Amino acid sequence: MAVRKTSVEINQDLLDAVKRILATKTVKETVEEAFREVLRAQARREEVQALSTMDGMDLDKLEIMAEAWRS
Repeated sequence: MAVRKTSVEINQDLLDAVKRILATKTVKETVEEAFREVLRAQARREEVQALSTMDGMDLDKLEIMAEAWRS
């Protein structure tokens, strides 16, 4: 894992609000968790897109789905 040390000005009110939402304690922990949340949100958007278009899925193939719930 690469780590980059940087200096950045952060709005303290925004930081405090995000810390409360994410239940984090430090600036580093808050920023890293916020980054992870952005990545999770993007993954959810991609899943919704895939499900809405059935892209790469067999859910729209009747012959496959007919067998899906048989035991």
